[in-house]
Amino acid sequence: MIAEAGLAALWLAAAMAVLQLAVAAIALSSRAAEPPAIVRDLLAAVRPVAVAQGLLAAGAFAALIALFARTDLSVLLVAENSHSAKPLLYKVAATWGNHEGSMLLWVTVLALAGAGVALFERSLATRTHAATLAAQAAIAAGFYAFLLFASNPFARLSPVPRDGLGLNPLLQDPGLAFHPPTLYLGYVGLSVAFSFAVGALVTRDVGRDFARAMRPWVLGAWIFLTIGITAGSYWAYYELGWGGWWFWDPVENASLMPWLAATALLHSVTVLATRDGLRAWTIMLSVVAFSMSMVGTFLVRSGILTSVHAFAVDPTRGGFILALLVLYIGGALALFAFRVGTVRQGALFEPVSREGGLVLNNLLLSVILGIVLIGTLYPLVAEAFGVQLSVGPPFFNRAAGPIALLLVAGMAIGPLLRWRRDQGTAVLRRVAVPGAITLAVFLAAMLWVDSGWLPKAGLALAAGLAVASVLPLVGRSPWRTPLPIWGMVVAHLGIAVSLAGMASDSAFTQERLVAAAPGDHHTVGPFDVRFDGIKPVVGDNWSAVQGHLTVTLRAGGPFVMRPEQRFFANPPTETSEAALATYWNGQLYAVLGRDDVGGRRQLRLWWKPFVTLIWAGGGLIALGGAIALVGRVRRRRAR
Repeated sequence: MIAEAGLAALWLAAAMAVLQLAVAAIALSSRAAEPPAIVRDLLAAVRPVAVAQGLLAAGAFAALIALFARTDLSVLLVAENSHSAKPLLYKVAATWGNHEGSMLLWVTVLALAGAGVALFERSLATRTHAATLAAQAAIAAGFYAFLLFASNPFARLSPVPRDGLGLNPLLQDPGLAFHPPTLYLGYVGLSVAFSFAVGALVTRDVGRDFARAMRPWVLGAWIFLTIGITAGSYWAYYELGWGGWWFWDPVENASLMPWLAATALLHSVTVLATRDGLRAWTIMLSVVAFSMSMVGTFLVRSGILTSVHAFAVDPTRGGFILALLVLYIGGALALFAFRVGTVRQGALFEPVSREGGLVLNNLLLSVILGIVLIGTLYPLVAEAFGVQLSVGPPFFNRAAGPIALLLVAGMAIGPLLRWRRDQGTAVLRRVAVPGAITLAVFLAAMLWVDSGWLPKAGLALAAGLAVASVLPLVGRSPWRTPLPIWGMVVAHLGIAVSLAGMASDSAFTQERLVAAAPGDHHTVGPFDVRFDGIKPVVGDNWSAVQGHLTVTLRAGGPFVMRPEQRFFANPPTETSEAALATYWNGQLYAVLGRDDVGGRRQLRLWWKPFVTLIWAGGGLIALGGAIALVGRVRRRRAR
């Protein structure tokens, strides 16, 4: 009965979404300056309906989790994606490790976000608030229809199999427990920003109040996207055994594109909320950010991509999502075109100003977003015309890399500018120290670093940005500095740390690929690695060949690393489990390969100096966002 209860809750949640949209639309159709009592009652009724929808969606998702935890094989989705021998963590995580479950998670977070807007948002005008909830309900209704008619997660299976097919072994990792949920929280946060923008356009209420209401949602979405992308990068780094942290895979790009748009939107909405500028730009970026979330959803679930990240292989589902994308984004763009003339011009500012720096920031982010979008979609379009081609890291690195470095330079200068208007000579004095450090590090890298110019420039700009990021604190009392300023400093410092890790990985990584017999010694970086042999090991639902490596560091004692080749029976899959040894200045990374004809084992070793800075910086970026969010929420409550 759990499956039937979950399906009933899903249908009721869909009905609540339709009711929420209808009630809000009827109420908003009244244009009277002083709406009659029935209209006021309808406007007030939208809030409880939104809360009911969120609770029902959460109930449906809880039912699906229960089915996976119990391994109820009478449910088709459980039988296809779980197995009785799996650990409980992976049974629960398998709930969203598939197409239908991940979409139910998506719509559940969407509905709960709408409930949150209904419960906690009090600063917006009543009509604008209702229009925002109507837009959120419209988005939810489309995804409910997608689930109920094209991707039912509660479909029964008869006859009931003896056991399930199992979860993709590449997904049997703790990363699955938090990577998809954090990304979805980010995606859905952008849907709320989209709904705010649509609501403001419908009621012609684009101003500071709208921006202040939307800003915490944008900031929260950006934080979760940052965490999700950072965690996903590290997960792929150690799980896939290829030694890289980003491959420009189309599904990786599907999460990067919304993050780029959200970053631009975050800066734009800050200008609107604090300085009443960039009104039309903020509305447009709200639409673009959610558009990128929808594009990512289409790529992952349309069946047009083959990737360990992709879920669906049914073009019908892809067509459904494409129709939703056209409906929502096309409708929002049409509304924007129709109402943009009613958006009053905001406050003006000089090009040399904090606002001007943020506009430059947004333009560069938009260019990078365009490059990633074109590079991701172009091979798919070409394939539709019968042309097979690949767009990979060389294109993205060469096209987006220089612009990203310009963005970092602008990020260093922007916070040092004054609002409204600044003087060029004063700006030069403020950037003199970080500029000198950047130049000094670049010259040192040109002399002593054996790599291309891009990693050298990355190291130099990382150093300059690290210094520039803390300059806004100079002359301030630490205890009286607003939390949003601390958040900006920490987030920008995190960008510098991540950039230093990326540049170091490109400039200093050493790799050895060898065929090793027991007793052989091989060196990589400061390490001596002795291959002692292999032995069989058995896990909960897998068997493995485990390598035994004795590693000696020149300045320390020996230690053991145990890379594995694992074999899963359900479904039949072979994976490489890398072994990592982490130090303050980098990681030793070892992968065990197959036997060769002489009975030796392929062994791949990497020494990656400072590579962990990539993910440490990602954590700092998210932490900075969280600090700023706490400050913004406190300030709103104090008003």
